[in-house]
Amino acid sequence: MTEQLTIEEVYNASRVLQDVVRHSRLIGPTKLNPDSEIYLKPENLQHTGAFKLRGAYYKISQLTPEEKKRGVIACSAGNHAQGVAFGATSNGIYSLICLPAGAPISKVEATRRLGAEVCMVPGVYDDAYERAVQLQKEKGYVMIHPFDDIKVIAGQGTIGLEILEELPDVEAIVVPIGGGGLIAGLAFAVKTLKPDVKIYGVQAAGAPSMEQSLKQGKRVHLDSVATVADGICVKEPGVNTFELCQKYVDEVVTVTEDEIAAAILALIERQKLVAEGAGAVSVAAAMFNKVPIKGKKTVCLVSGGNIDVTRLNRVITRGLVKTGRNTTLLIDLSDSPGELSGACAVIGEQGGNILSVVHERNVAGTPIASALIRIELETRNADHIQQVRQALTDAGYHVV
Repeated sequence: MTEQLTIEEVYNASRVLQDVVRHSRLIGPTKLNPDSEIYLKPENLQHTGAFKLRGAYYKISQLTPEEKKRGVIACSAGNHAQGVAFGATSNGIYSLICLPAGAPISKVEATRRLGAEVCMVPGVYDDAYERAVQLQKEKGYVMIHPFDDIKVIAGQGTIGLEILEELPDVEAIVVPIGGGGLIAGLAFAVKTLKPDVKIYGVQAAGAPSMEQSLKQGKRVHLDSVATVADGICVKEPGVNTFELCQKYVDEVVTVTEDEIAAAILALIERQKLVAEGAGAVSVAAAMFNKVPIKGKKTVCLVSGGNIDVTRLNRVITRGLVKTGRNTTLLIDLSDSPGELSGACAVIGEQGGNILSVVHERNVAGTPIASALIRIELETRNADHIQQVRQALTDAGYHVV
Protein backbone atom coordinates (compact mmCIF):
# COMPACT_ATOMS: atom_id res chain seq x y z
CA MET A 1 0.00 0.00 0.00
CA THR A 2 1.61 3.27 -1.14
CA GLU A 3 -0.19 5.45 1.42
CA GLN A 4 -1.40 4.33 4.85
CA LEU A 5 -5.01 4.87 5.84
CA THR A 6 -5.45 6.38 9.31
CA ILE A 7 -8.48 6.79 11.53
CA GLU A 8 -7.64 10.52 11.65
CA GLU A 9 -8.17 10.64 7.87
CA VAL A 10 -11.61 9.04 8.24
CA TYR A 11 -12.55 11.54 10.97
CA ASN A 12 -11.32 14.40 8.79
CA ALA A 13 -13.48 13.11 5.95
CA SER A 14 -16.44 13.04 8.33
CA ARG A 15 -15.87 16.71 9.20
CA VAL A 16 -15.57 17.73 5.54
CA LEU A 17 -18.73 15.81 4.61
CA GLN A 18 -20.74 16.98 7.62
CA ASP A 19 -22.85 19.46 5.63
CA VAL A 20 -22.47 17.77 2.24
CA VAL A 21 -23.87 14.23 2.55
CA ARG A 22 -27.16 13.01 3.89
CA HIS A 23 -26.62 11.16 7.17
CA SER A 24 -29.10 8.37 6.50
CA ARG A 25 -30.60 7.01 9.71
CA LEU A 26 -30.77 3.26 10.32
CA ILE A 27 -34.06 1.53 9.53
CA GLY A 28 -35.13 -1.33 11.75
CA PRO A 29 -35.10 -3.76 13.22
CA THR A 30 -36.72 -5.37 10.18
CA LYS A 31 -38.00 -8.90 9.65
CA LEU A 32 -35.99 -9.60 6.52
CA ASN A 33 -34.48 -12.58 8.35
CA PRO A 34 -36.57 -13.89 11.26
CA ASP A 35 -33.49 -15.35 12.97
CA SER A 36 -31.57 -12.06 13.11
CA GLU A 37 -32.09 -8.47 14.19
CA ILE A 38 -31.55 -6.78 10.82
CA TYR A 39 -31.11 -3.02 10.46
CA LEU A 40 -30.64 -1.21 7.15
CA LYS A 41 -28.25 1.66 6.42
CA PRO A 42 -30.08 3.23 3.43
CA GLU A 43 -27.37 4.92 1.38
CA ASN A 44 -29.77 4.56 -1.55
CA LEU A 45 -31.35 7.70 -0.05
CA GLN A 46 -28.08 9.65 -0.42
CA HIS A 47 -28.23 12.86 -2.51
CA THR A 48 -26.92 11.11 -5.63
CA GLY A 49 -28.71 7.87 -4.82
CA ALA A 50 -25.58 6.06 -3.59
CA PHE A 51 -22.74 6.14 -1.05
CA LYS A 52 -20.16 7.01 -3.73
CA LEU A 53 -20.71 10.73 -3.15
CA ARG A 54 -18.78 10.46 0.13
CA GLY A 55 -15.46 9.27 -1.23
CA ALA A 56 -15.59 11.29 -4.44
CA TYR A 57 -16.42 14.57 -2.72
CA TYR A 58 -13.79 14.11 -0.03
CA LYS A 59 -11.06 13.29 -2.56
CA ILE A 60 -11.93 16.35 -4.66
CA SER A 61 -12.04 18.59 -1.58
CA GLN A 62 -8.44 17.64 -0.77
CA LEU A 63 -6.98 18.56 -4.18
CA THR A 64 -4.52 21.43 -4.40
CA PRO A 65 -5.53 24.66 -6.20
CA GLU A 66 -3.25 23.64 -9.12
CA GLU A 67 -4.92 20.21 -9.36
CA LYS A 68 -8.38 21.75 -9.30
CA LYS A 69 -7.45 23.97 -12.28
CA ARG A 70 -6.53 20.88 -14.33
CA GLY A 71 -9.98 19.34 -13.91
CA VAL A 72 -10.80 15.77 -12.91
CA ILE A 73 -11.54 12.54 -14.74
CA ALA A 74 -13.12 9.33 -13.51
CA CYS A 75 -14.48 6.04 -14.75
CA SER A 76 -17.60 4.47 -13.35
CA ALA A 77 -20.54 2.13 -13.84
CA GLY A 78 -22.66 5.11 -12.81
CA ASN A 79 -22.73 5.89 -9.09
CA HIS A 80 -19.13 7.08 -8.72
CA ALA A 81 -19.73 9.15 -11.84
CA GLN A 82 -22.55 11.02 -10.13
CA GLY A 83 -20.48 11.49 -6.98
CA VAL A 84 -17.57 12.98 -8.96
CA ALA A 85 -19.90 15.17 -11.03
CA PHE A 86 -21.58 16.47 -7.89
CA GLY A 87 -18.28 17.06 -6.09
CA ALA A 88 -16.58 18.74 -9.05
CA THR A 89 -19.51 20.98 -9.95
CA SER A 90 -19.95 22.00 -6.29
CA ASN A 91 -16.30 23.08 -6.22
CA GLY A 92 -16.35 24.79 -9.64
CA ILE A 93 -14.14 22.13 -11.26
CA TYR A 94 -14.41 20.61 -14.77
CA SER A 95 -15.16 16.87 -14.79
CA LEU A 96 -15.04 14.21 -17.51
CA ILE A 97 -16.53 10.80 -16.78
CA CYS A 98 -15.85 7.61 -18.76
CA LEU A 99 -18.76 5.18 -18.45
CA PRO A 100 -19.08 1.61 -19.81
CA ALA A 101 -21.54 1.39 -22.69
CA GLY A 102 -23.81 -0.90 -20.67
CA ALA A 103 -24.33 1.58 -17.83
CA PRO A 104 -28.04 2.20 -17.11
CA ILE A 105 -29.42 5.18 -19.03
CA SER A 106 -30.73 6.68 -15.79
CA LYS A 107 -27.18 6.85 -14.38
CA VAL A 108 -25.74 8.32 -17.58
CA GLU A 109 -28.33 11.08 -17.75
CA ALA A 110 -28.04 11.81 -14.02
CA THR A 111 -24.28 12.27 -14.46
CA ARG A 112 -24.86 14.80 -17.24
CA ARG A 113 -27.46 16.66 -15.19
CA LEU A 114 -24.93 17.04 -12.38
CA GLY A 115 -22.62 18.94 -14.71
CA ALA A 116 -20.08 16.41 -16.00
CA GLU A 117 -19.05 15.71 -19.57
CA VAL A 118 -19.67 12.03 -20.41
CA CYS A 119 -17.55 9.68 -22.55
CA MET A 120 -19.22 6.32 -23.32
CA VAL A 121 -16.76 3.40 -23.72
CA PRO A 122 -17.58 -0.05 -25.21
CA GLY A 123 -17.23 -2.90 -22.70
CA VAL A 124 -17.41 -2.99 -18.89
CA TYR A 125 -15.94 -0.91 -16.07
CA ASP A 126 -12.35 -2.04 -16.68
CA ASP A 127 -12.53 -0.90 -20.30
CA ALA A 128 -13.83 2.50 -19.18
CA TYR A 129 -10.95 2.69 -16.71
CA GLU A 130 -8.35 2.07 -19.42
CA ARG A 131 -9.86 4.86 -21.53
CA ALA A 132 -9.87 7.22 -18.54
CA VAL A 133 -6.19 6.51 -17.87
CA GLN A 134 -5.39 7.22 -21.51
CA LEU A 135 -7.27 10.54 -21.48
CA GLN A 136 -5.71 11.51 -18.16
CA LYS A 137 -2.22 11.11 -19.65
CA GLU A 138 -3.18 13.04 -22.79
CA LYS A 139 -4.97 15.96 -21.11
CA GLY A 140 -3.40 16.15 -17.64
CA TYR A 141 -6.63 15.65 -15.68
CA VAL A 142 -6.54 14.46 -12.05
CA MET A 143 -7.82 10.89 -11.75
CA ILE A 144 -10.53 10.31 -9.14
CA HIS A 145 -10.36 6.52 -8.75
CA PRO A 146 -13.70 4.92 -7.80
CA PHE A 147 -12.23 2.69 -5.09
CA ASP A 148 -8.44 2.28 -4.98
CA ASP A 149 -7.52 5.67 -3.51
CA ILE A 150 -6.86 6.24 0.21
CA LYS A 151 -8.87 9.46 0.40
CA VAL A 152 -11.81 7.90 -1.47
CA ILE A 153 -11.63 4.92 0.90
CA ALA A 154 -11.54 7.29 3.89
CA GLY A 155 -14.66 9.04 2.62
CA GLN A 156 -16.53 5.73 2.37
CA GLY A 157 -15.30 4.84 5.86
CA THR A 158 -17.45 7.63 7.31
CA ILE A 159 -20.41 5.26 6.97
CA GLY A 160 -18.77 3.03 9.58
CA LEU A 161 -18.49 5.95 12.00
CA GLU A 162 -22.19 6.74 11.56
CA ILE A 163 -23.24 3.13 12.18
CA LEU A 164 -21.19 2.89 15.39
CA GLU A 165 -22.54 6.23 16.61
CA GLU A 166 -26.16 5.24 16.03
CA LEU A 167 -25.95 1.54 16.98
CA PRO A 168 -22.97 1.12 19.36
CA ASP A 169 -23.84 -2.50 20.16
CA VAL A 170 -23.89 -3.63 16.51
CA GLU A 171 -22.44 -7.13 16.15
CA ALA A 172 -22.16 -7.58 12.37
CA ILE A 173 -22.18 -5.39 9.27
CA VAL A 174 -22.90 -6.79 5.80
CA VAL A 175 -21.46 -4.78 2.91
CA PRO A 176 -21.61 -4.98 -0.92
CA ILE A 177 -18.26 -5.33 -2.72
CA GLY A 178 -17.24 -4.31 -6.22
CA GLY A 179 -13.71 -2.96 -6.28
CA GLY A 180 -13.71 -2.87 -2.48
CA GLY A 181 -13.51 0.84 -1.61
CA LEU A 182 -16.67 0.82 0.49
CA ILE A 183 -15.92 -2.26 2.57
CA ALA A 184 -12.23 -1.35 2.92
CA GLY A 185 -13.01 2.03 4.43
CA LEU A 186 -15.91 0.83 6.54
CA ALA A 187 -14.08 -2.26 7.83
CA PHE A 188 -10.98 -0.23 8.69
CA ALA A 189 -12.97 2.40 10.62
CA VAL A 190 -15.18 -0.10 12.47
CA LYS A 191 -12.43 -2.61 13.32
CA THR A 192 -10.11 0.19 14.49
CA LEU A 193 -12.74 1.46 16.93
CA LYS A 194 -14.53 -1.80 17.76
CA PRO A 195 -12.53 -4.90 16.70
CA ASP A 196 -15.20 -7.40 17.79
CA VAL A 197 -17.71 -6.34 15.13
CA LYS A 198 -17.86 -8.86 12.28
CA ILE A 199 -17.57 -7.44 8.75
CA TYR A 200 -18.98 -9.57 5.93
CA GLY A 201 -18.63 -8.69 2.26
CA VAL A 202 -21.01 -9.75 -0.51
CA GLN A 203 -20.43 -10.04 -4.24
CA ALA A 204 -22.60 -11.17 -7.12
CA ALA A 205 -21.82 -14.77 -8.16
CA GLY A 206 -21.23 -13.45 -11.69
CA ALA A 207 -18.49 -11.04 -10.56
CA PRO A 208 -16.64 -12.58 -7.59
CA SER A 209 -13.27 -10.84 -8.01
CA MET A 210 -12.64 -10.00 -4.33
CA GLU A 211 -14.04 -13.33 -3.11
CA GLN A 212 -11.69 -15.23 -5.43
CA SER A 213 -8.75 -12.96 -4.62
CA LEU A 214 -9.07 -13.50 -0.87
CA LYS A 215 -9.38 -17.26 -1.38
CA GLN A 216 -6.21 -17.38 -3.47
CA GLY A 217 -4.28 -14.87 -1.37
CA LYS A 218 -3.55 -12.61 -4.33
CA ARG A 219 -5.46 -10.22 -6.57
CA VAL A 220 -7.33 -12.15 -9.24
CA HIS A 221 -8.32 -10.71 -12.62
CA LEU A 222 -11.50 -12.32 -13.95
CA ASP A 223 -11.78 -12.87 -17.70
CA SER A 224 -15.42 -11.85 -17.75
CA VAL A 225 -18.13 -10.60 -15.38
CA ALA A 226 -21.89 -10.48 -15.76
CA THR A 227 -24.54 -9.56 -13.22
CA VAL A 228 -27.69 -7.49 -12.72
CA ALA A 229 -25.67 -5.74 -9.99
CA ASP A 230 -23.87 -3.49 -12.48
CA GLY A 231 -22.52 -1.25 -9.71
CA ILE A 232 -20.26 -4.06 -8.46
CA CYS A 233 -19.42 -5.60 -11.83
CA VAL A 234 -15.62 -5.34 -11.44
CA LYS A 235 -13.04 -7.76 -12.86
CA GLU A 236 -10.25 -7.06 -10.36
CA PRO A 237 -10.08 -5.50 -6.86
CA GLY A 238 -7.75 -2.62 -6.09
CA VAL A 239 -4.27 -2.91 -4.56
CA ASN A 240 -5.18 -0.89 -1.48
CA THR A 241 -8.66 -2.35 -1.09
CA PHE A 242 -7.38 -5.93 -1.36
CA GLU A 243 -4.79 -5.34 1.38
CA LEU A 244 -7.36 -3.71 3.67
CA CYS A 245 -9.90 -6.50 3.06
CA GLN A 246 -7.27 -9.14 3.84
CA LYS A 247 -6.65 -7.45 7.17
CA TYR A 248 -10.09 -6.26 8.28
CA VAL A 249 -12.85 -8.28 6.52
CA ASP A 250 -13.98 -11.52 8.19
CA GLU A 251 -15.53 -13.25 5.17
CA VAL A 252 -16.72 -12.60 1.62
CA VAL A 253 -19.66 -14.53 0.13
CA THR A 254 -21.59 -14.49 -3.14
CA VAL A 255 -25.29 -14.36 -4.02
CA THR A 256 -27.12 -15.44 -7.16
CA GLU A 257 -29.08 -13.30 -9.58
CA ASP A 258 -32.36 -14.77 -8.30
CA GLU A 259 -31.37 -14.00 -4.70
CA ILE A 260 -30.54 -10.41 -5.63
CA ALA A 261 -33.90 -10.06 -7.38
CA ALA A 262 -35.72 -11.45 -4.33
CA ALA A 263 -33.90 -8.95 -2.10
CA ILE A 264 -34.84 -6.01 -4.33
CA LEU A 265 -38.47 -7.18 -4.22
CA ALA A 266 -38.39 -7.59 -0.42
CA LEU A 267 -36.99 -4.08 0.06
CA ILE A 268 -39.73 -2.61 -2.14
CA GLU A 269 -42.58 -4.53 -0.55
CA ARG A 270 -41.56 -4.60 3.09
CA GLN A 271 -39.44 -1.46 3.53
CA LYS A 272 -40.69 0.78 0.69
CA LEU A 273 -37.08 1.19 -0.47
CA VAL A 274 -35.88 1.00 -4.07
CA ALA A 275 -32.42 -0.58 -4.30
CA GLU A 276 -30.30 -1.36 -7.33
CA GLY A 277 -28.77 -4.81 -7.67
CA ALA A 278 -25.45 -3.79 -6.11
CA GLY A 279 -27.28 -2.14 -3.23
CA ALA A 280 -29.37 -5.21 -2.47
CA VAL A 281 -26.67 -7.91 -2.34
CA SER A 282 -26.12 -7.37 1.39
CA VAL A 283 -29.82 -7.95 2.05
CA ALA A 284 -29.79 -11.00 -0.23
CA ALA A 285 -26.95 -12.50 1.80
CA ALA A 286 -28.88 -11.92 5.03
CA MET A 287 -32.20 -13.21 3.67
CA PHE A 288 -30.74 -16.43 2.28
CA ASN A 289 -28.41 -17.17 5.20
CA LYS A 290 -25.18 -16.70 3.26
CA VAL A 291 -23.52 -15.03 6.26
CA PRO A 292 -23.39 -16.30 9.89
CA ILE A 293 -25.57 -13.65 11.55
CA LYS A 294 -28.13 -15.80 13.37
CA GLY A 295 -29.10 -14.10 16.62
CA LYS A 296 -26.83 -11.11 15.91
CA LYS A 297 -27.66 -7.41 15.78
CA THR A 298 -26.77 -6.82 12.14
CA VAL A 299 -26.64 -3.84 9.78
CA CYS A 300 -27.05 -4.46 6.04
CA LEU A 301 -25.71 -1.59 3.95
CA VAL A 302 -28.06 -0.74 1.06
CA SER A 303 -25.38 1.01 -0.95
CA GLY A 304 -27.40 2.47 -3.84
CA GLY A 305 -30.80 2.86 -5.45
CA ASN A 306 -30.04 3.96 -9.00
CA ILE A 307 -31.74 1.11 -10.84
CA ASP A 308 -33.02 1.65 -14.37
CA VAL A 309 -36.83 1.46 -14.37
CA THR A 310 -36.87 -0.75 -17.46
CA ARG A 311 -34.65 -3.26 -15.65
CA LEU A 312 -36.67 -3.00 -12.44
CA ASN A 313 -39.69 -4.65 -14.05
CA ARG A 314 -37.64 -7.71 -15.07
CA VAL A 315 -35.97 -7.90 -11.68
CA ILE A 316 -39.31 -7.83 -9.85
CA THR A 317 -40.60 -10.68 -12.03
CA ARG A 318 -37.49 -12.76 -11.19
CA GLY A 319 -37.98 -11.94 -7.53
CA LEU A 320 -41.60 -13.11 -7.64
CA VAL A 321 -40.53 -16.44 -9.15
CA LYS A 322 -37.69 -16.91 -6.65
CA THR A 323 -40.00 -16.36 -3.66
CA GLY A 324 -42.80 -18.57 -4.99
CA ARG A 325 -45.12 -15.68 -5.74
CA ASN A 326 -45.32 -16.46 -9.43
CA THR A 327 -45.04 -19.81 -11.16
CA THR A 328 -45.80 -21.57 -14.45
CA LEU A 329 -47.36 -25.04 -14.54
CA LEU A 330 -47.26 -27.31 -17.59
CA ILE A 331 -50.21 -29.72 -17.62
CA ASP A 332 -50.62 -32.62 -20.05
CA LEU A 333 -54.37 -33.18 -20.47
CA SER A 334 -56.89 -34.60 -22.90
CA ASP A 335 -57.81 -32.16 -25.66
CA SER A 336 -61.56 -32.40 -25.11
CA PRO A 337 -64.32 -30.03 -23.90
CA GLY A 338 -64.31 -29.30 -20.16
CA GLU A 339 -60.79 -30.51 -19.42
CA LEU A 340 -59.24 -27.04 -19.23
CA SER A 341 -62.07 -25.57 -17.18
CA GLY A 342 -61.74 -28.47 -14.75
CA ALA A 343 -58.03 -27.85 -14.21
CA CYS A 344 -58.64 -24.11 -13.80
CA ALA A 345 -61.35 -24.82 -11.25
CA VAL A 346 -58.92 -26.89 -9.14
CA ILE A 347 -56.39 -24.06 -9.23
CA GLY A 348 -59.08 -21.56 -8.23
CA GLU A 349 -60.22 -23.72 -5.32
CA GLN A 350 -56.65 -23.73 -4.01
CA GLY A 351 -56.42 -19.93 -4.14
CA GLY A 352 -54.17 -19.64 -7.19
CA ASN A 353 -54.76 -16.61 -9.41
CA ILE A 354 -54.39 -17.47 -13.12
CA LEU A 355 -52.54 -14.84 -15.15
CA SER A 356 -52.37 -16.53 -18.55
CA VAL A 357 -53.20 -19.81 -20.30
CA VAL A 358 -51.49 -21.06 -23.46
CA HIS A 359 -52.54 -24.18 -25.43
CA GLU A 360 -49.72 -26.11 -27.12
CA ARG A 361 -51.51 -28.71 -29.27
CA ASN A 362 -48.83 -29.70 -31.77
CA VAL A 363 -45.92 -30.64 -29.53
CA ALA A 364 -43.72 -33.47 -30.81
CA GLY A 365 -43.87 -36.58 -28.65
CA THR A 366 -47.34 -35.98 -27.21
CA PRO A 367 -50.47 -37.94 -28.24
CA ILE A 368 -52.56 -36.35 -31.01
CA ALA A 369 -55.63 -36.32 -28.74
CA SER A 370 -53.86 -34.40 -25.95
CA ALA A 371 -52.49 -30.91 -25.41
CA LEU A 372 -49.92 -29.25 -23.21
CA ILE A 373 -51.41 -26.37 -21.25
CA ARG A 374 -49.02 -23.72 -19.92
CA ILE A 375 -50.63 -21.85 -17.03
CA GLU A 376 -48.96 -18.87 -15.34
CA LEU A 377 -50.37 -18.05 -11.94
CA GLU A 378 -49.84 -15.97 -8.82
CA THR A 379 -49.25 -17.91 -5.63
CA ARG A 380 -48.43 -17.11 -1.99
CA ASN A 381 -45.13 -18.99 -1.60
CA ALA A 382 -43.32 -22.23 -2.48
CA ASP A 383 -45.56 -24.29 -0.19
CA HIS A 384 -48.64 -22.92 -1.94
CA ILE A 385 -47.22 -23.94 -5.33
CA GLN A 386 -46.76 -27.49 -4.06
CA GLN A 387 -50.31 -27.46 -2.67
CA VAL A 388 -51.71 -26.49 -6.09
CA ARG A 389 -49.64 -29.13 -7.87
CA GLN A 390 -50.76 -31.82 -5.44
CA ALA A 391 -54.42 -30.86 -5.81
CA LEU A 392 -54.15 -31.11 -9.61
CA THR A 393 -52.48 -34.52 -9.30
CA ASP A 394 -55.15 -35.74 -6.88
CA ALA A 395 -57.81 -34.60 -9.35
CA GLY A 396 -56.26 -36.81 -12.05
CA TYR A 397 -54.28 -34.18 -13.97
CA HIS A 398 -50.71 -34.84 -15.11
CA VAL A 399 -48.49 -31.93 -14.11
CA VAL A 400 -45.36 -32.23 -16.26
